[in-house]
Amino acid sequence: MTPDPVELLRELIRFDTTNPPGNEEACVAHVEGLLRAAGIEHERLEKQPGRPNLVARLDGDGTPLVLYGHVDVVTTAGQSWSKPPFAAELDDGVVWGRGALDMKGGVAMLVTAFLRAHAEGLGKPLVLAVLSDEEGGGDVGARFLAEERPEVFRGARHALGEFGGFALHLGGRRFYPIQVAEKQICWLRATVRGPGGHGALPMRGGAMARLGRILRTLDRKRLPIHVTPVAAEWIGRMADALPRPQAIVLRRLLDPRTADVALRMLGPRGALLEPALRNTVNATIVRGGDKINVIPSEVDLQLDGRILPGQTPEDLMVELAQLLGDGIELEVVRHDPGPAEAELSFFEPLAAILRELDPDGVPVPMLQIGVTDARFLSRAGIQTYGFLPLNLPEGFELTKLIHAADERVPADAIRFGTEAVYRALERYPG
Repeated sequence: MTPDPVELLRELIRFDTTNPPGNEEACVAHVEGLLRAAGIEHERLEKQPGRPNLVARLDGDGTPLVLYGHVDVVTTAGQSWSKPPFAAELDDGVVWGRGALDMKGGVAMLVTAFLRAHAEGLGKPLVLAVLSDEEGGGDVGARFLAEERPEVFRGARHALGEFGGFALHLGGRRFYPIQVAEKQICWLRATVRGPGGHGALPMRGGAMARLGRILRTLDRKRLPIHVTPVAAEWIGRMADALPRPQAIVLRRLLDPRTADVALRMLGPRGALLEPALRNTVNATIVRGGDKINVIPSEVDLQLDGRILPGQTPEDLMVELAQLLGDGIELEVVRHDPGPAEAELSFFEPLAAILRELDPDGVPVPMLQIGVTDARFLSRAGIQTYGFLPLNLPEGFELTKLIHAADERVPADAIRFGTEAVYRALERYPG
């Protein structure tokens, strides 16, 4: 029997899988029970005990399509929630709880569509992967499977996963951005040096002062504009669907000479598009000094860098050196590379499904400004399409709810997305 995706989502939310530590096992076991009851072949694969990844297969002729999603969630600590974050309350047609959007809602869609494909004898080769640890970097989840157990994805070229297909209202139109590419993690450590000494003696131009100037510069200035092919396609298709005044502003984003002015004109919507047009860096951790009466001669500053497809860590460090000037040493802490270009052969069939389900909607390709497990599957030669559609009402600010208090999702949007995913399984050419 195929579950109701809304009820499955509520069941998944009730498992507290906050990462760290994750504790995904009970949640994964719940999905495992559904597969076992349906008589579907499956296996657990673990790099770290107690943090399983669940893989199931349906046989068929042709190339398999991978469906994957993670069940770990981020913390709720320090957040003020209107409803208990793990109670999964259904109130006025809305499911509340941590993971409703990121991404137990997506897992509920994928698992339900997978079970329906089995129940109805769809006959398509499918691989379902329910993953741990995405919110902690994916090392014991997708990265482990892609690098150490790639045979679980044998023969696959495409996957459906997070994050995309949600309704984005802009200029009176309803767009459905389908993720086809994402930025790359490029975490950096900056070492700031300067004269040290006794805390009682005035110090000018020391490491702390230099740190202050660096932080002020990062807050006030931006790195250069780079228009990648996928960003140009995304913004260009939205401009094509909008009235001329809005279209002109969007197209100005694609010219580095006018992009910053256009971003300011777009206001809050510009904040969504800006990271797709430049490398970004945010200071996140500062360590310096260990005694209150000693002026440190060295300060460690950690930077969360995100670079565009086709860019390298060296490109980012050159841009930062030009922005920040002398007196800072940069080194790469972690770089998770991704493909320079997207492979779009399955985009139009997915877009057609959204047009059927919402004739007023406009599907567009999207560059994800964060990262997902897609970067790891790309190492196994798999192109991910972020396709977990949600027909959200205007005014529902999805991006403000992910990882935040009062995360929630309309139940009808989950059902809409589940139907869209199933149609994608039906139409995958294999």
